Amino acid sequence: MAMAEARENTPSQASGLTRRPHSDLGDFERTETGRPTWLLTIPELKLLGIAGIGFFLDAYDLFVINPVATMLQYRLYGGNPLPPGLEGFVKAGANIGSVIGQFVFGFAADYYGRKAVYGKELMLIIFATIMTLTTPTGALSPESSLIYLAVFRIILGIGVGGDYPMSASVSTDRANLKRRGTMLSYIFANQGWGSLVGSLVFIVTLACYRHVMDVDGQTSKVDGVWRIVVGVSLVPAFGTLYQRLTLPEAKRFEDSRDQNGRNLHAEDSLETLKAKNAATDSEKSVDTSPKPEGEETANNTHNLVVEKKNHFAEFIRYFSEWRHAKQLIGTCACWFLLDIAFYGINLNQNVVLEEIGFDGKDGTPWNKLFKIGIGSIIITGLGFVPGYYVTVITIEKLGRKWIQLQGFLMAALFLGILAGKFNSLNGPAFIVCFAFLQFFFNFGANTTTYCYPAELFPTKFRAAAHGISAASGKAGAIISALAFNSLSKKIGTPAVLWIFFGCCIAGAVFTLLLPEVKDRDPDLVYAEEMRERRRA
Repeated sequence: MAMAEARENTPSQASGLTRRPHSDLGDFERTETGRPTWLLTIPELKLLGIAGIGFFLDAYDLFVINPVATMLQYRLYGGNPLPPGLEGFVKAGANIGSVIGQFVFGFAADYYGRKAVYGKELMLIIFATIMTLTTPTGALSPESSLIYLAVFRIILGIGVGGDYPMSASVSTDRANLKRRGTMLSYIFANQGWGSLVGSLVFIVTLACYRHVMDVDGQTSKVDGVWRIVVGVSLVPAFGTLYQRLTLPEAKRFEDSRDQNGRNLHAEDSLETLKAKNAATDSEKSVDTSPKPEGEETANNTHNLVVEKKNHFAEFIRYFSEWRHAKQLIGTCACWFLLDIAFYGINLNQNVVLEEIGFDGKDGTPWNKLFKIGIGSIIITGLGFVPGYYVTVITIEKLGRKWIQLQGFLMAALFLGILAGKFNSLNGPAFIVCFAFLQFFFNFGANTTTYCYPAELFPTKFRAAAHGISAASGKAGAIISALAFNSLSKKIGTPAVLWIFFGCCIAGAVFTLLLPEVKDRDPDLVYAEEMRERRRA
């Protein structure tokens, strides 16, 4: 009976055949209140503000590098293109750093605890942003200036990458099971706002420089535009730093650690663990108030040291089992394949801007930059932001697996249309097709690949598993950033789009390795697995 309660239930899935681990806690929470899942409480909104800012900055940074690279053409090369190798290095720098940050912060969050690590990634972002602003474009050669910028963008990327496992773990540790997917989707949706706000800041700042650049002809003043656009990101970063540094440890994470000389999840009865989780999720799920110091006893501190010492051995043992390794392979492969296509499109928006007439090829330097900014707003507004919020509203009803599958398949459909009709689609048709592509990226795998590892793996290994999965995704983004331009010149843009089409189809296949995680409490599943192991 206990095994049935903890591990599986039999509601039909999209296939009608899949069985998934289930927690009775979800049923309890669903009868607890009639509030819609997408309507958050005030403490949840506070947590959303603390955790969501990292993804706002991630998308803001992703947007910023495209216009910054264009502006540096006028500041460093008199309007001529940047050297291809250095341009790719600058654009890929943040993603290279992200891979490092996701690995390091993911493992650190599980090993040292969320409280000990959270906020450090934001401090790194702040430091790297300030150093980016000091790029001495007038004192160094153009090539050296780009290298200087790229180095600090790598450091920036380490901080941005670290935010993925940190914010996912901090939020999931506190989330009501009923609104866990919604909460994660809300946090990830800040990417859409980061991209949109970045476009607006660029347009407004550029408008302020119109007279000096367009009338007075001082094109070099574009140096001030990109520094202001980059510097604005410091405002939300500083505004959130204190809250992150003082956020207390979540009760669920504390219970996952061996605080009494034994593994709570291995020894407690499932009924006891359910009661603990119900209290944690329903009463203390989003407690963000600082706790008084000195609550840890000497005995607990000693046992925590023992727990840390055994952590890596337990991590290896957990993922050496095929049932867990298969799931990690699934989350890594899906994120990797998604980001090849997603970042391949979004880091090279010049192809899209050219098709809709906002590529900035005609007019004065100021007019060219302004057109690029308007085009970016159009792209973001059409499909980027709406897709995120359709996921927010539907994720607890449709489930993660269904949304991810249909997102991959629909993105493949529109990529196929763009690839097959690339030279024959007129402007409006191209815009509509691209808008649907962006919509199904975000009402699909771009959101659920972030949610899956946070909801699939137990608290004890959650941050590390999320970091590994996210790093796999960024590896795909790096490949796209470095290979898109050269491949487009060798085999043509339509052929590259067909490659992205194949990545989406493969992503749908790898999604089949993953269980549905709606209503699934991974800590209960882990507890039952530990009990089975002891019996064996």
